[in-house]
Amino acid sequence: MMEEADPFLAPGGEEEVVASTSADFGGTSSRNRHSLSMSTDSMEIDDALYSRQRYVLGDSAMQKMARSHVFLSGMGGLGVEIAKNIVLAGIKALTIHDTKQCQAWDLGTNFFICENDVLNRRNRAEAIIHHVAELNPYVHVTSSSVPLDESTDLSFLKQYQCVVLTEIRLPLQKKINDFCHAQHPPIKFISADVFGIWSRLFCDFGEEFEVLDTSGEEPKEIFISNITQANPGIVTCLENHPHKLETGNLVTFREVNGMTGLNGSTKQITVVSPFSFSIGDTTEMEPYLHGGIAVQVKTSQTFYFESLERQIKHPTCLIADFSKPEAPLQIHAAMLALDQFQENYNRKPNIGCRQDSEELLKLATSISATLQEKPEVDDDIVNWLSWTAQGFLAPLAAAIGGVASQEVLKAVTGKFSPLCQWLYIEAADLLESLDKSNCEEFLPRGDRYDALRACIGDTLCQKLQNLNVFLVGCGAIGCEMLKNFALLGVGSGREKGMVTITDPDLIEKSNLNRQFLFRPHHIQKPKSYTAAAATLSINPQLKIESHLHKVCPATEMIYSDEFYTKQDIIVTALDNVEARRYVDSRCLANLRPLLDSGTMGTKGHTEAIIPHLTESYNSHRDPPEEEIPFCTLKSFPAAIEHTIQWARDKFESSFSHKPSLFNKFWQTYLSAEEVLQRIQSGESLEGCFQVIKSLSRRPRNWSQCVELARMKFEKYFNHKALQLLHCFPLDTRLKDGSFFWQSPKRPPSPIKFEFNDPLHFSFVQTAAKLFATIYCIPFTEKDLSVETFSSILSKLQIPEFKPSNKVVQTDETARKPDHVPVSSEDERNAVFQLEKAISSNEATKNDLQMVVLSFEKDDDSNGHIDFITAASNLRATMYSIEPADRLKTKRIAGKIIPAIATSTAAVSGLVALELIKVAGGLPFEAYRNCFLNLAIPIIVFTEAAEVKKIEIRNGITFTIWDRWSIHGKEEFTLSDFISAVREKYGIEPTMVVQGVKMLYVPVMPGHIKRLKLTMHKLVKPSTEKKYVDLTVSFAPENDGDEDLPGPPVRYYFSQGND
Repeated sequence: MMEEADPFLAPGGEEEVVASTSADFGGTSSRNRHSLSMSTDSMEIDDALYSRQRYVLGDSAMQKMARSHVFLSGMGGLGVEIAKNIVLAGIKALTIHDTKQCQAWDLGTNFFICENDVLNRRNRAEAIIHHVAELNPYVHVTSSSVPLDESTDLSFLKQYQCVVLTEIRLPLQKKINDFCHAQHPPIKFISADVFGIWSRLFCDFGEEFEVLDTSGEEPKEIFISNITQANPGIVTCLENHPHKLETGNLVTFREVNGMTGLNGSTKQITVVSPFSFSIGDTTEMEPYLHGGIAVQVKTSQTFYFESLERQIKHPTCLIADFSKPEAPLQIHAAMLALDQFQENYNRKPNIGCRQDSEELLKLATSISATLQEKPEVDDDIVNWLSWTAQGFLAPLAAAIGGVASQEVLKAVTGKFSPLCQWLYIEAADLLESLDKSNCEEFLPRGDRYDALRACIGDTLCQKLQNLNVFLVGCGAIGCEMLKNFALLGVGSGREKGMVTITDPDLIEKSNLNRQFLFRPHHIQKPKSYTAAAATLSINPQLKIESHLHKVCPATEMIYSDEFYTKQDIIVTALDNVEARRYVDSRCLANLRPLLDSGTMGTKGHTEAIIPHLTESYNSHRDPPEEEIPFCTLKSFPAAIEHTIQWARDKFESSFSHKPSLFNKFWQTYLSAEEVLQRIQSGESLEGCFQVIKSLSRRPRNWSQCVELARMKFEKYFNHKALQLLHCFPLDTRLKDGSFFWQSPKRPPSPIKFEFNDPLHFSFVQTAAKLFATIYCIPFTEKDLSVETFSSILSKLQIPEFKPSNKVVQTDETARKPDHVPVSSEDERNAVFQLEKAISSNEATKNDLQMVVLSFEKDDDSNGHIDFITAASNLRATMYSIEPADRLKTKRIAGKIIPAIATSTAAVSGLVALELIKVAGGLPFEAYRNCFLNLAIPIIVFTEAAEVKKIEIRNGITFTIWDRWSIHGKEEFTLSDFISAVREKYGIEPTMVVQGVKMLYVPVMPGHIKRLKLTMHKLVKPSTEKKYVDLTVSFAPENDGDEDLPGPPVRYYFSQGND
């Protein structure tokens, strides 16, 4: 944080990290100017840093967060995870507390502790405070190393809104929880622990905790097609547009014609079907005519919490794995037994000690009997808890730490539904491959992997170190994944092992909010190189190779089949489906395991794709994103998304597409004289009419840019409306007698330009700036002034509207036409305009080029988002659609994926757990996919989707992972190839295809002759190609049926290749 800086105002000058250590519990520093009671209105959010997170939390929650003070005890692997996430999020102040000294053990659990800290036996909080503070210059971080025990006066906690405890014994947790629960208002209390492969999280936000927004989802808007006059009245939505409401939701109505009594009223709904809901008695109202929108009303909800003492006896648990619904209570009892064991013996059970296991089992049995539900004690859970409790599994800490961090943010903002009240996440599936008989495997060896070794044994540690991993993407998930690799020692083996990473992007300021390996001085540096250097500072033993390439068909020379076969695991950290599908296809072709994950705001998913065991990513396809129909965008918008997309298209067309075509044309034809000559001699030059139009209308100075912008205003927001109403007057009816202008069609109202209207002025000003930019016309601050615009526009004559006979497209299935036909009048006009430009000396070399703008959403100085916001909101006003602020417009126009560090950390931790399973070669049953939404919160683990067997016939089957192979030689013919497949696999192909090229289809003319041709001649491989992948299919059992598909067949050109 900057000294004397507002928590959110972008600081000027050099960034200075404020981090102070403290000998007592006086958490926050007096250097912070803001008091807790300050008005939220005076805070401005640094959008360049927080833009992606603003879309998750909203400004109100961000401002509450910026006034919150948090106390966090325990700077082990879990504490540092929570500290990282909440500092990135942007709370006001954090006190980190710890009384322990750094040991070699911590190097494998805490990513901010280095070997020097261990050598100097530094206090853990003091060792990491600078690193934590460096994550966000707006957060004030202090540290404390004072003992926190039963005798501590807890009144110091009153300055905090939230207290988070890790590595604290249960009796002290209870005492601190009782203190927090008793305060007015209560201090929100969170405790979290990781013991080996088991973790728990507990939340208590006081007797009553009000949440203003339980889910963070946008209120739903439903277009209405009918409302019955009945008791209850049934509301039906437009065809193919499900309402997605739930019984009990509230909705308010507007723009209903006929049954106008509903407008402005709020009704509780009961779902009747996906397309209808009831709203109570409507018999006394006027009959419904047409139109209307029902808008969901978001309501606050109160959550009730019990203290830790009461919840221990009668826990409310979130079930994460519905295949094991009894597990949370069983783990609850086992962990309480572990707490009691520590109280009795002042230590955790020893690794592999049978006596300690038996003692823990006795304690679990007696504790279980005291619990209200009296859960059955699971011997395996208790034994493995005893065995691994001394250990620490870093990816599990990342997962539970991500969830815990989101709970901290809920506690201080009241945004999203809190966890009520326990969550247990475990990694017991890892145990399937562990040899419990060999205790030596798990014992410490005095190095950085001791905590991990205690959980998974030395053999599996070695396998992780010898892995070759390919990580695609070094963004938010990529950074978190590299941290997990560093703590697990992935790719650090002396003889074997390597992590290869690639990302073509450079670091932007907006990345710093969640891509925690990057700092302000890294901006505009390559992500992959920077991430690699930061990862080596966590674990210098790692071997990392960094690339700047995209992974796509164009880079298959680099990421070849040979490259993939050298990798043990591929991990994707991508932000788009297309790239995932491509990487998945490469993994499938080369039989490589793929671990995929992604997040959107508080939602996240993980998927393990394992050769021969599971389906692939491409096996399931989400429905394609619904495209907005062309006629809706062009003439009949009904929602703000439509006007934003229209404005985005206008930007693209005017400032990118047209300049690009203009430049391309004049690169082909080098002079205006040459073009004129060619047109006059009857040649048809593609695109020339649009290009000549642009040339003839080219502004020559700033005044003409302003005039052009003003003319565009008239065309888009006045004449367009008048033209539509000319084509379809308000009383127009369809063939069935219904009104043309009824929901969702909205009639436009022409806008009269008002110079003093900020929205009108904003459009003309931003459009003028962009026109000046593409036409290379300089302008000054004075040019942008109100006075200059007023002077220019006062002299401008605006042409009156003249209706045209253009046909307005109303068919929703119609696509945008590729080419607009050119009339003979247009041709004559083009010749005239070009002659005029040449004679006026306005077709010089400089006139024949324009600047092409590339849309850039994150540069506020370029005016791109300002133009789109003004254009979209003017169009929205014209169609009586609720306008959107700049922030929302930027999200929709820029297709920004909301993001926050909490869900990213959780998802990456879960992926790393699956990576350990892949390294251990675990069976299908061990793998888990996960879907989570930390806002609600839900976390759902499911078994991976088992691969399907496809039967060709006669018991011959294959899966997507199977690849048949045939080894040929130089004179091998197509006939030999077909015979070889029959002999080796028992079925004869009837069709052979290479990519999109049909090599052999018997019904095609001339294909029978191909049977005698050599495979070399048919395939025509390049000299270095050793094989080719072919697709074969087989004759159906019944004539008339489709051919039966087979697996890919890899044909090797000579016997020695494989």
